[in-house]
Amino acid sequence: MNILDEVDRKLISRLAVDGRATLKELSEEIGYTVMGVKKRLDGLFRNNVIKVSASVNIELLGWIPLLVFVDVKNKRFMDSIIKRFRECPRIVWFLPVLGSYNLVALMIAEDYRTLHCISSAGCSIKSLDGVARVEYYPIGGVLYEPYIPVRLNLMGRGLEKPPCGVDCRPCKSYMEGRCVGCPATVYYRLIGKG
Repeated sequence: MNILDEVDRKLISRLAVDGRATLKELSEEIGYTVMGVKKRLDGLFRNNVIKVSASVNIELLGWIPLLVFVDVKNKRFMDSIIKRFRECPRIVWFLPVLGSYNLVALMIAEDYRTLHCISSAGCSIKSLDGVARVEYYPIGGVLYEPYIPVRLNLMGRGLEKPPCGVDCRPCKSYMEGRCVGCPATVYYRLIGKG
């Protein structure tokens, strides 16, 4: 188990506020030399305590976050669902939890029409085997921190078929323009917009 000391906490706290802080700025703030700060950061990276990543201001983009509460019948079905959506660009996190719902997802939708489709169409989690019930809760706002680690690296990959295996093209919602399609495919309707 990694134990963070006061210096580590100060470095991580400062980087959480401004991930672009320079080594010089960090050294002045915590009272270490630039080389001392670099060694500390190298250790934190090497031990997988921190990583560098970009988070997206979803409010600025007008994207809608939603929580999805899923009651999955057993571990086999849960493992299958987690595997199926591993490469889904809209799912930020899957969280196995204890309670009447045993899986929670944080998802992102580009707009309310797409949100409606991904919560009710064939690509919906509720259409999967082993799912007893699902509740979707669009989030009215993200307090304190509007930046979410959206997995943009999974978007725009030009796939013919979505990573979950559900083809968007024959979907009535997609054909009628109510859903923008899967962001990982060539059929995604928001490429180049925004």
